[in-house]
Amino acid sequence: MTRINKFLADCGVASRRAAEDLIRFGKVKVNGETVTDLGTRIADTDTVTVNNKPITRQSRMVYIMLNKPMGVVTTCSDQFDRKTVLDIIEGVPERLHTVGRLDYDTEGLLLLTNDGQFTAHVTHPSNQIPKTYIATLHAPIAPDQIKQLREGAGYNPPQHVSVSKLDVTITISEGRNRQVRKMFENIGSHVITLKRIQVGNLTLGKLKPGEWRYMTDEEVKSFANSQKK
Repeated sequence: MTRINKFLADCGVASRRAAEDLIRFGKVKVNGETVTDLGTRIADTDTVTVNNKPITRQSRMVYIMLNKPMGVVTTCSDQFDRKTVLDIIEGVPERLHTVGRLDYDTEGLLLLTNDGQFTAHVTHPSNQIPKTYIATLHAPIAPDQIKQLREGAGYNPPQHVSVSKLDVTITISEGRNRQVRKMFENIGSHVITLKRIQVGNLTLGKLKPGEWRYMTDEEVKSFANSQKK
């Protein structure tokens, strides 16, 4: 027997946390009956549907890195019919979900997979997977603002901050909503463009906006070995 949220994650429907939301909102049925109890367990003989679509375990685990362009949403579907990251990934039959998210107006490295355990590992705060961004600002920041930024600017201190004219490279291990932009807002600065260039040891490399590729086995394993000691 498997807990319903783990079953949905293993099937590539969503991360466990997102799967719990699907359950709470009554989107999940087991043997034709809507379930809202997060403690529900699934047997191999049970029939599970999400939004009335049958869900089955997937035998092949897929790991993809995408250079997300600006103006694309990270969700799998959008109520305003905006372009989503899944519209970019073509020719992949597996049901993918994103590993974390990037804002609509942020570009850069985004991971997608059908492996719920991989997603949980990369996104769990306790593992402190570093994420590096380049923020282009509206004006240079003063030394006292840099000091505030290095002290966290309302969040935990970043792992790294370097400044080159209007560009600031910053590495954080948290992943709160619009965190980098808010850090700059908290020191009285404004971000014009924001790009994520690295997650863990994985970098964008030569991927152009809108391009994607499969991760190598070594790249996937590097995240498994990245848990904080």
